[in-house]
Amino acid sequence: MLAFPNLDFGQNTPKLTLSGYVKDGSTSEAMIGAAVTAVGTNSGAITNEYGYFSISLPKGSYLIQISYLGYDVFSETLELSDNVKRNFEIIPSGKVTTEEIQVSAEKEDQNVTGSQMSVNKMDIQTVKQLPAFFGEADIIKAVQLLPGIKSAGDGLSGFYVRGGGADQNLILLDEATVYNASHLLGFFSVFNGDAIKDLNLYKGAIPAQYGGRLSSVMDIRMNEGNMKKFSAQGGIGILSSRLTLQGPIKKEKGSFIVSGRRTYADVFLKLSPELKDNSLYFYDFNAKANYELGPKDRIFISGYFGQDKFKFGDIFSQYWGNRTFTTRWNHLFGNKLFSNLSFIFSDFYFGFSVKANEENFKYSSGIRNYGIRWSLDYFLNDKNHVKFGLESTAQTFQSGKVEITGQSNLNDFSIPKNHGLENGVYIQNEQTITKRLSFNYGLRYNLFFLLGPGNVYTWNNAETKFPTDTTSYTSGELMKTYHGLEPRFSFAYRMNESSAVKGSYSRTRQNVHQVSSGSASLPTDIWIPSTTVVKPQIADQVAIGYFKNFKDNMFETSVELYYKKMYNQIEFKNGSDAFLNPYLDNSLAFGEAWSYGSEFFIKKSKGKTNGWISYTLSKTERKFDLINDGEPYPARYDRRHDLSVVVNRVLSKRWVASAIFVYRTGDAVTLPSGKYIIEGQVVPYYESRNSYRMPDYHRLDLSATLNGKPGKKFESSWNFSVYNAYGRKNPFSYSFTTNPETGEIEAKKIYLFTIIPSITWNFKF
Repeated sequence: MLAFPNLDFGQNTPKLTLSGYVKDGSTSEAMIGAAVTAVGTNSGAITNEYGYFSISLPKGSYLIQISYLGYDVFSETLELSDNVKRNFEIIPSGKVTTEEIQVSAEKEDQNVTGSQMSVNKMDIQTVKQLPAFFGEADIIKAVQLLPGIKSAGDGLSGFYVRGGGADQNLILLDEATVYNASHLLGFFSVFNGDAIKDLNLYKGAIPAQYGGRLSSVMDIRMNEGNMKKFSAQGGIGILSSRLTLQGPIKKEKGSFIVSGRRTYADVFLKLSPELKDNSLYFYDFNAKANYELGPKDRIFISGYFGQDKFKFGDIFSQYWGNRTFTTRWNHLFGNKLFSNLSFIFSDFYFGFSVKANEENFKYSSGIRNYGIRWSLDYFLNDKNHVKFGLESTAQTFQSGKVEITGQSNLNDFSIPKNHGLENGVYIQNEQTITKRLSFNYGLRYNLFFLLGPGNVYTWNNAETKFPTDTTSYTSGELMKTYHGLEPRFSFAYRMNESSAVKGSYSRTRQNVHQVSSGSASLPTDIWIPSTTVVKPQIADQVAIGYFKNFKDNMFETSVELYYKKMYNQIEFKNGSDAFLNPYLDNSLAFGEAWSYGSEFFIKKSKGKTNGWISYTLSKTERKFDLINDGEPYPARYDRRHDLSVVVNRVLSKRWVASAIFVYRTGDAVTLPSGKYIIEGQVVPYYESRNSYRMPDYHRLDLSATLNGKPGKKFESSWNFSVYNAYGRKNPFSYSFTTNPETGEIEAKKIYLFTIIPSITWNFKF
């Protein structure tokens, strides 16, 4: 049994408890990560995901101070003679829009004082200040500008964290898993900025409360709605428009928010007689409501629904989308124990249909989850914040299904569904040892069941195309069990008021796998569970870092070093494919990977000019016995250098300008190194995997925002942006053709776009 001792040595004074919620004074929304401090003591707390805090203090009078960057510091003297429950409201700083801008969403010195490392917190206001593709604020694109996080490619929404694949990132929207976060094949993410409140991205030292992925966790929280008054906001751009409505269900008791976004390229297509039967669009819809049942109970209901659709007459159509639904119940057991019980639904689906002659072919695939999660925060005392809980998720995987209608004799075909049940239990503690030393440690246990119905195939050898024997399992029958412990540990040693050294170790496990023939995460990729052949992925990561702030926390700097080893990695064997493959297990190769690197970060958090510079120096390699003759080779997303520069500048009370410069070395790629001529046909020869490099990538984005006159009920702004301002033709991929005159194989660079200007009108009232 784990014990968390009270380390108040020499103090036998009984402790009282100050607890409550910290809220935004203009909307009454909960403030996540606000710092609550009893001035002159070592006691304090950071509000949890629902804005709740609890502090243990001896009887007496205290000056309570609450701080959150972008908000005025709140101070109040409280007499503590008994346990006190008190809610606090903090007011947004009036200086942010006229004299300065701020690019942080946490306590000013949290990077030094907090025990957590390898975590980035970002609010949507920071994201909205950045130049954006087609004027759409995008949190996925924004986090790609941080150290240790690599973009999947020009215009794509996938990302890679410290050498891990795109499928090794857990993306949560109000606790529900989002399996594919892209629109228009990756050019936009599914997250409408007007509906998003806050995000935390963990790229190392992942807390024990999170499980199921190897590399990172992106925890995104939706806005809860304004409890004080009705308001609306939105925007009209050249590609899409959006509208958000929010207000109280009952003032100070409950609120709602609904937010929608849609592109309208298909509207213009209807103006052309030749194109009127075609369509190309995506939409998002977010909704959330909450209500306070009493001083100890509150319920939340939230959902997201989004879809992409492309249709070319009645010949071809393609669609994909996400659906999530979360119901949560917050309950207080006394003033130290905070409970959250969640019921979670998540669904991702993909499909297309083709009409050929008199036949109609319809293909579909996807993954669906039903889950329950119970998490508890126990504020043991002023030195120990304990979190523990359990969760269980039922998973259904559809790897491919074809339905055929028409006059032929062709039959429908379906890959049998896979069923999994993933369970987890965890406990963790954030413990302050002394004023200088703090720990964050925990343990997670993962238990995964592969359930029937299903088949297990036996093969003579790896080269056999068809199985020699089949074992069938009935519905609900246990086919395979995997389990294991995941220890997590991090420490922070504060050297002085402005600097700290931190270190961490974590083990993570992953029982779901995305199989793809390409280099980027696309809707066409399929998800499969761990099977009798495919084992859970496992990763061990260690990291150490130095954090230093300057000039009263105006400048933040950090250097982090990491090493990650990953086991049971999967790749396709040469010549294999995932599409409608009933024997997918036999098409996969298994191996290991490792990544190491250093990350440098400099951020100016406030003032008329601010922003950040991030630089990553890293290397990622993979090794498979059946690939590349068993020799190590670079991962596709291995890039030695990755640099991002972000600058924001207040030009006047109404004008704000921003710029982003990105540079990175080229991705590893497999290209033919020679050719064979067989029966008059040219066949390319590949010497080794990923032995060539794409050209270096660089791009400059610019934007300027004209805000309306302040002090009016109706607020508006114009955003002008240019993506890829100097028209760099960054290669997206290569195509290969044979020159008919020379017979030589020629490579041609394919790029997606050059300069893209956009204009967006935003409003709020």
